[in-house]
Amino acid sequence: MTKLRLSVLDQTPVGEDHTPDRALRASVDLARVAEGLGYTRYWVAEHHDSPGFASSAPEILAGALLARTSRMRIGTGGVLLPRYDPAKVAEVFGVLASLHPGRVDLGIGRAGGPARDFPQRLAELHALLAEGGVVPQAPVPPQMWLLGAGRESARLAGLLGTEFAFGHFFSPVGGREAFEDYRARFRTATGGRAGGALAVRVVTADSAGRAEELAQSMLLWRARKDLGQDGPLPSYETTRRHRWTGAELERAKVHRTALVSGAPEQVSAVLTALAGSHGVDELIINTLTCDPSDRRRSYELLAEAFALPARHPEPATVGSA
Repeated sequence: MTKLRLSVLDQTPVGEDHTPDRALRASVDLARVAEGLGYTRYWVAEHHDSPGFASSAPEILAGALLARTSRMRIGTGGVLLPRYDPAKVAEVFGVLASLHPGRVDLGIGRAGGPARDFPQRLAELHALLAEGGVVPQAPVPPQMWLLGAGRESARLAGLLGTEFAFGHFFSPVGGREAFEDYRARFRTATGGRAGGALAVRVVTADSAGRAEELAQSMLLWRARKDLGQDGPLPSYETTRRHRWTGAELERAKVHRTALVSGAPEQVSAVLTALAGSHGVDELIINTLTCDPSDRRRSYELLAEAFALPARHPEPATVGSA
């Protein structure tokens, strides 16, 4: 059996009584920890106008993380292409990949604007990265990923021959069919064998009880967001005192199906089964907690459970591979 690789999808969560600048610094700290723990890649997300996330400029944060790490792949999960000129995206990531060859991922999302011309925008960006036409043209182009939670994105990724990540945390059903479509079209387009990765929302802790407390906080935040009360992630104390409404309980029940939580041995078993059923050898782990220390501990425990190869840090220098 192929050993599973784990990666990180960081949405830079802002906890109750915390500030966005603290959340950004916590992301920098977590990336350095994740590299030492043996995670394969570290992606930062793009969100706008959300009090719960400080991740509005992923290309800027990715640059900061590249400068503070030395081996792990760094990228976006993902740049919302409908908001931007494809040539500008290619230029930005050309700079990052020129300074940090072989370490840059460009993950693309289709949210953020009209979707009707998304395939054309994606094809233009892919051509610019693969064939040139912008300055700088990196010696080692960034690895392009298409992110999605449906079959249409999977088919587009296959047709273009890019990597594909399915957002299980966004839609826990349909992943198997999406990967089937992706791999079939990838094989037709390139003659090669596609891989792919599954992005899963996870929280674990030193005990199942503590993991459940963290899960409840995450579910309350998500339920409130669905009901138009977008805000920072609530603390354990706030969640414990909260009197759930019927509507909140209903939304939490829906989102529970997309959350893997529990003690490390419970979580690792579920994640291993998910990877097997989707035919992937890489899981991209997304964890949201109010306190950055709980998030860090969750990633540490996962690294232990999956026996990731710990790495000794190297000096991070511009131009290092």
